[in-house]
Amino acid sequence: MRRLLSKVAVDIGPLKRHRDYRLLFGGRAFSQFGGMFTYVAIPYQAYALSGSSLVVGLLGVAELLPLLVAAMLGGMLADARDRRRMVQLTELALALASGVLLVNALLPDPQLWVIFVIAAIMSTLEGLQRPSLDAMEPRLVDQDEIPAVGALRWLSGDVSMVAGPALAGLTIAAAGLPATYGVDVLTFLVSLGALRMMKAVPPPVGSSGTSLRSVKEGVSYVRTRPDLLGTYTVDIIAMFFGMPMALFPAMADRLGGAGALGLLYAAPSIGSGLVAVSSGWVTHVNRQGRAICFAAASWGLAIIAFGFAPTLLVAVVALALAGAGDGISGLFRMTVWNQTIPDRLRGRLAGIEQLSYSTGPLLGNVESGIAASLLSVRAAVVSGGVLCVVGVGIAALALPALWNYDARAMRKLRDETPAPQAAA
Repeated sequence: MRRLLSKVAVDIGPLKRHRDYRLLFGGRAFSQFGGMFTYVAIPYQAYALSGSSLVVGLLGVAELLPLLVAAMLGGMLADARDRRRMVQLTELALALASGVLLVNALLPDPQLWVIFVIAAIMSTLEGLQRPSLDAMEPRLVDQDEIPAVGALRWLSGDVSMVAGPALAGLTIAAAGLPATYGVDVLTFLVSLGALRMMKAVPPPVGSSGTSLRSVKEGVSYVRTRPDLLGTYTVDIIAMFFGMPMALFPAMADRLGGAGALGLLYAAPSIGSGLVAVSSGWVTHVNRQGRAICFAAASWGLAIIAFGFAPTLLVAVVALALAGAGDGISGLFRMTVWNQTIPDRLRGRLAGIEQLSYSTGPLLGNVESGIAASLLSVRAAVVSGGVLCVVGVGIAALALPALWNYDARAMRKLRDETPAPQAAA
């Protein structure tokens, strides 16, 4: 039994061996947990003020437009500046933005436009922060620990997304929106303290600085890696067609109100959290491209089941199964990215990755909001799940480099390639 558990249980070794990674992990966990309160409160308040699922979906437009620029700029800065410092500054700005939402919620007549403006500002800050955060993590651990680090990151996010939305829904129902935003503001104190105790993470050797040329270098690298491009494409397809979160407030009205809303947001992370807890098996899978495709398609199938769910329990189970598929896909995508991308390009590629895993959900919320306004909430959810499965299948056929990706071949290529210093 011990041998079996050692093969399937998540590996916490990186937390034991690396102080700075432990600080980053802990601070990030608190920040993610608090962020989930705002994540639930923003669409809930927008729906309460407008009564429209389309308005909730349009929040995705407000978040997407600045993200398109910020993610690329953030990636460039992550390869040219101290990554820890970048995360510190953006984390402080995010705390101030959450404070503005708190003040707006305290007003006798909260303003919808403030929610849209702050959502856009937060999206910009996250676009600037995420590349430095993602590129910093592999620098704090050993190369062979990267799959375990990916699983730990996924597990931390899942715990936050299970506990955070559920507690956020209860907090909204019991104490109101100001208290909900206040929890997020307080958790930033922990994350900022942890970042302050970490050592600096200067830009990698051979950094090309901040210029348009450096951005082109990152894009050119992606063009030479059709397998990498495939991971982005499949994720965008799955999230664009199969992301129904803009419809959660409307679904919650039928299934139990604010308390049900928190459970709907938390449910996908229950499934992906179970995957992360038992992620020891990830290192034994070599056909990672096929695993990504099958997992993304399973997300779509589970979303179809969610659309037909007659009760809250069935809806939560269906979303948990969807989350399990997304968790498996995410684990393998992170492993492919972190084990094959050179450190000097990691920030810029993290910016491109952010566009892939952020653009899909944001546009998916817009798509589902429009579909619900033209058809019905159930029809929007079910049709999105069907299109997700079909789209992933087409992508698998059209992208043989992803479908045939084998981690053993990539490890062999990496071992045979001399380090930059040796080549020089």
